[in-house]
Amino acid sequence: MTYYMRVGDVPRKRHTWHRGADGRRLAEELMGEEGFSGASSLLYHLHSPSAITGVEPVRLERSALATNDPLLPWHLQAPLLAGGGDPVTGRQVLLGNTSVTLCWVDADQSSELYRNAAGDELVYLHTGSATLQSVFGAIEVGAGDYVVIPASTTHRWVLPEDGHLQALVLEAAGHVSIPSRYLTPTGQLREGAPFSERDLRPPLEPLVADQDGPAPVLVRSRQGWSRHCHANHPFDVVGWDGCAYPFALSIRDFEPLVGRIHQPPPVHQTFAGPGFVVCSFVPRPYDFDPESVKVPYHHANVDSDEVLFYAAGDFMSRRGSGVGVGSLTLHPSGFVHGPQPGSVEASVDATRTDETAVMIDTFAPLEISAASRSVADLSYPWSWARPPS
Repeated sequence: MTYYMRVGDVPRKRHTWHRGADGRRLAEELMGEEGFSGASSLLYHLHSPSAITGVEPVRLERSALATNDPLLPWHLQAPLLAGGGDPVTGRQVLLGNTSVTLCWVDADQSSELYRNAAGDELVYLHTGSATLQSVFGAIEVGAGDYVVIPASTTHRWVLPEDGHLQALVLEAAGHVSIPSRYLTPTGQLREGAPFSERDLRPPLEPLVADQDGPAPVLVRSRQGWSRHCHANHPFDVVGWDGCAYPFALSIRDFEPLVGRIHQPPPVHQTFAGPGFVVCSFVPRPYDFDPESVKVPYHHANVDSDEVLFYAAGDFMSRRGSGVGVGSLTLHPSGFVHGPQPGSVEASVDATRTDETAVMIDTFAPLEISAASRSVADLSYPWSWARPPS
């Protein structure tokens, strides 16, 4: 995270005796990244967060990944996958490598308590709404929101009654951050960055549940899945401070950079992760030079696989390809991709884009799941060779 937050009951000095309203000594928990040399937060619990009464293994079946061989571009229609379940155990793996796993979820129920000890999670809500409850507090989120959840944050997704949400989930093998070029040396978002601290929505007050257990928590680690039974409810934090905590950012609060001629994809970057970046494409005026080609040129991003999730609007560069809202495309390194036939000509008189999309570029090849192959448009690789419909 980029800035310091202080929420709830926090003592004047760190690592000093601190008692709650009833006189009980509070238990400190320091959540620190990168061996405590990175961002951290200090939480004050009513009970020991280490007090567990049992552990059991959990077997969670996920669609296996296979190499993209022979090398092909893909169009995946993720909303055709079977829905149901919760936003954690209901995830279906689409693509992945050792740096990041991309999942689709179509959930109709709230999740149990959960923490991912293998890395941060970045969730993009496509439809619906929910409350993200965590040891840090609660955040209300809805369609168009990115939600960043730091590794080992105990949390749960609470859907409204009869609620339903669809989301794209990135499970990182490390930490998701704001790109360093947007930050001052002291961590403030620079003037001219595409969003500011005012656009970030962290928890603003504690979410205290002073309850005896048992309180089961589903835990994902690098070794697999377990369920820890806590002696007390983990949401017993009366105060915290620091720079590592969950937050939400609406894609509608991303301010696009517009140029006289077409700007390259890095101007759309929103987040950085280990071995990947995330970009936001939002409605914006088109390039305004009379001779500018308004849709993206053909390009070979030789070091990256490019994934694009089409969230809303009309996608000029994909004219006649069958790609629409909810589609996800993969253009791997080694395939020269660009506008579909007819899209350049169709853009001549247009003055602005009307599209919202999330792009993920990975710096290692992505493998493809069996679930993805089941909802793939097998005609997509040949769509550049046929006239527009």
